[in-house]
Amino acid sequence: MYSKLHENNLNFPFRAGGGNDIQWCFSQVKGAVDDDVAEADIISTVEFNHSGELLATGDKGGRVVIFQQEQENKIQSHSRGEYNVYSTFQSHEPEFDYLKSLEIEEKINKIRWLPQKNAAQFLLSTNDKTIKLWKISERDKRPEGYNLKEEDGRYRDPTTVTTLRVPVFRPMDLMVEASPRRIFANAHTYHINSISINSDYETYLSADDLRINLWHLEITDRSFNIVDIKPANMEELTEVITAAEFHPNSCNTFVYSSSKGTIRLCDMRASALCDRHSKLFEEPEDPSNRSFFSEIISSISDVKFSHSGRYMMTRDYLSVKIWDLNMENRPVETYQVHEYLRSKLCSLYENDCIFDKFECCWNGSDSVVMTGSYNNFFRMFDRNTKRDITLEASRENNKPRTVLKPRKVCASGKRKKDEISVDSLDFNKKILHTAWHPKENIIAVATTNNLYIFQDKVN
Repeated sequence: MYSKLHENNLNFPFRAGGGNDIQWCFSQVKGAVDDDVAEADIISTVEFNHSGELLATGDKGGRVVIFQQEQENKIQSHSRGEYNVYSTFQSHEPEFDYLKSLEIEEKINKIRWLPQKNAAQFLLSTNDKTIKLWKISERDKRPEGYNLKEEDGRYRDPTTVTTLRVPVFRPMDLMVEASPRRIFANAHTYHINSISINSDYETYLSADDLRINLWHLEITDRSFNIVDIKPANMEELTEVITAAEFHPNSCNTFVYSSSKGTIRLCDMRASALCDRHSKLFEEPEDPSNRSFFSEIISSISDVKFSHSGRYMMTRDYLSVKIWDLNMENRPVETYQVHEYLRSKLCSLYENDCIFDKFECCWNGSDSVVMTGSYNNFFRMFDRNTKRDITLEASRENNKPRTVLKPRKVCASGKRKKDEISVDSLDFNKKILHTAWHPKENIIAVATTNNLYIFQDKVN
């Protein structure tokens, strides 16, 4: 009965009238409260693992912090959205490329979890140049009673050993260890923007501005170049790759998006180098909306397949589009994220906000999509009811189980009491990274250096 109700809940993610709707409420906020934010603490990626029990964040300081859903809280519906720190480790360090005289930032660009196959967890993390495979494992026992070693680790003189002991395991406090198992380096000339694990769980792709490489998880010294859009003369360069992802079920299919607003679907069975796409998804531009900024705002910042594999979602500067893989000429759904900013594009260009790369995510049943905006707002769109909502990640609502109030932005004219004027939006507060628990109504939203966790309100 619970699972049936639960399935229904995933289809009704926010309250807008009707008995089955869900109210979102505050669960937790992680990170320091200071207004003075250190650059290294800015969150750069957020990712749930396949069960949703672990939640990983990466930051500009090269650190990965993993949070774990408390086991006892999973049964108590009120505190399902409570996660505690499980492990923190330094994934990447700043480096220097002496050949090109370039600094390589330690910032974590992406984290991707591998499905769990044994007691340990594995994840891939990448900065601009190097991808690492990390093993996260637990230890709660330690061996004691060595013959050639003292308990403090010093070696004994073998001549003093007169009797043989059988070493035994003794219980100890739980230790979570993170160890790098593979380092995949030296394959990208440009900055890595995406990594995606294949559904065969043996290979993965990594994409930079001009190339996509295919790796085997066991082999670090070579990768196969599967897409290369670099022109012979760099002056002829008209577009770059902005994101890439493998299909969730079909191991030979992947997509990549471009700064021109196109998405190409490629089939690795067709040829070794997938420069010729199988499908090209592109929406013709509306001439009435043509402006100096058209090309910039049509650039796709994120592409995500639905869990079912039937649809894919793309995020450009002003909108989220849902595409049916069987229809290339236009999206089946388009959702305006912050259309009220269209009149502000000039000032957003001047303060560089127009180049912000917003990500998007699906809920567990593919019925709702979520993406971020400015002023620490984030948006949800229900694909079934076509309703949408704007919510805010704010410390003002930080009492546990406080219900989030919908926010409204007034674009022009007379402002109503609860509305916020578009001129008073804070463009320094932005939500670029969001994640949705794969099985429950629990979401993680990254503001600058804070991670907010919200869950559905259970009556």
